[in-house]
Amino acid sequence: MSIRRLPEHLVNRIAAGEVVERPASALKELVENAVDSGATRISVRLSGGGIDLIEVTDDGCGMTPAEMALALERHATSKLPDDAIDAVTTLGFRGEALPSIASVSRFTVESRPRGADGWSRTVDNGALAAEGPAALPPGTRVRVEGLFEMVPARRKFLRSTRSEYAACLDVVKRLAMARPEIGFSVEHDGRRVLAVQEGMDRIARVAALTDRDLAANSVGIDFEREGIVLGGVAGLPTFNRGVADHQYLFVNGRPVKDRLLTGAVRGAYAEMLARDRHPVVALFLDVPPDQVDVNVHPAKTEVRFRDPQLARGLIVSGLRRALDGAGHRSVQRPNAAVMGLWTSETADTHLQPGESRDLPWPSETLSNRETPAFAGVPTMFGSAVHDRRPSFIAPPQARAESAAEPVPASISYPLGVARGQVARTYIVAEAEDGLVLVDQHAAHERLVLERMRRAVSEGGVASQALLLPEVVELDEPACDRLEARAGELADFGLELERFGPRAMLVRATPALLGKGDVIALVTDIADELAAFDHALSLKEKLDHVAATMACHGSVRAGRVLSVAEMNALLREMEVTPHSGQCNHGRPTWVKLAHGDIEKLFGRK
Repeated sequence: MSIRRLPEHLVNRIAAGEVVERPASALKELVENAVDSGATRISVRLSGGGIDLIEVTDDGCGMTPAEMALALERHATSKLPDDAIDAVTTLGFRGEALPSIASVSRFTVESRPRGADGWSRTVDNGALAAEGPAALPPGTRVRVEGLFEMVPARRKFLRSTRSEYAACLDVVKRLAMARPEIGFSVEHDGRRVLAVQEGMDRIARVAALTDRDLAANSVGIDFEREGIVLGGVAGLPTFNRGVADHQYLFVNGRPVKDRLLTGAVRGAYAEMLARDRHPVVALFLDVPPDQVDVNVHPAKTEVRFRDPQLARGLIVSGLRRALDGAGHRSVQRPNAAVMGLWTSETADTHLQPGESRDLPWPSETLSNRETPAFAGVPTMFGSAVHDRRPSFIAPPQARAESAAEPVPASISYPLGVARGQVARTYIVAEAEDGLVLVDQHAAHERLVLERMRRAVSEGGVASQALLLPEVVELDEPACDRLEARAGELADFGLELERFGPRAMLVRATPALLGKGDVIALVTDIADELAAFDHALSLKEKLDHVAATMACHGSVRAGRVLSVAEMNALLREMEVTPHSGQCNHGRPTWVKLAHGDIEKLFGRK
């Protein structure tokens, strides 16, 4: 087989395979061009999730007819005035996007520079179809119709209209976050779905595009090290989500998805969040152009740093400093010196092999407004082992209760019998062979999950109708996902219906969960659905959905339990499968054997 030079139209289609993966990819390239043109307003119109129509209109500098013709040729761009590709400051620079998109769609570009007449040029799947004068305000309007219509092999791999629309909306949101000085609007099938005004400050812009509560539950970031500047918004650890889709990262104004940066965010929050929870952040790195390479991915969504560890360390340090500066609004990390002393004294011998060595501490001490059970009894010690603020001496966070009936013998129960409660979070039980500590929230969470599993296998979870239906506001793609799965969610006892474009109405919740935060429950389930493969049913993802519901229906840390309630929890744990760990992989109980206790006190 001889080597031949490929024809131009085939070259463009091959390039389109790299640049134009789906409608969102084409939209990203067009909006980036509008941003680079100096626009102050960018309007986007979509139809059929961007498959049928993508239209981007801006008020930028515009193009002359000669420039328009050149822009539709491969590797023609105005963004590299010289050969310094390592000093790129614009979003685009390759000159491949427009001819690639035009080769797989009916592509129309209309443009008018200020003080000149407008011109239009139409390309139908790589062939020039028409050109001539056009009437429009100064700026540029690009229409992409019938994407992949003549390439059925590519079109059949597109997802549903809703999925493609959600991807398009996410692209615009990320670019709008990076450019608060530019106004953006999006219409889908004739309905306005997004609108932000130009000139907003960064925190207000991010909150408007993610969650309105973020502004009140976040801290600003302003940190610099060795010429690299980190800015943005970091949600408080208590303001978290069930998936990592709410982390937005930008390098020199370019939205990126970089494992290094994502890992740095996870590391910064590691001591403040459970492993299954994720922070809400929008981070903006300003790096000297010669310190970062943006030409490593066809879609320009990845970057390579000259000094990766510097970038990672900057993010970790900047986030921690910002969160520490938030004072009482932020979860406080344990004092390192005190934790070091505790570890060195206990060594590694006080637990049996295979069990957890780290006893979880409450994320924050009880406030001084909460009265302990024995407030009037003088205490023996002046401070606790785990004091976090030397100036404040907390009362002992423990309680015990006299049994109304004779205490059962501990020999007959593997997890022993309850003797008291510590910090309103941990149950202290005495077993025949030692002392058992139980995390009441983690343990009950597992029990609720197993109950839900049994109920679903037996035909469905009983639901409890709400006296007043609850309205939960979400973004439109999240509502679409919930609406599409409403029938399957009803099998779990959660009855939902659509309540406008951006809200869901909750009519009933699973009876197993009791009273809980309905808004938080529905929000977390919407996040779980976003991470699912659309080809799978909810029953195939039972553990994810049931675990999310169980977390909201379990006994919370901080709740006072009677001895009878504590013993009932222990007995159910003994007969429930997998009760040794919670839904997130953490242990629900640990045991100190008698011999290990004696070692702690030097008796052995």
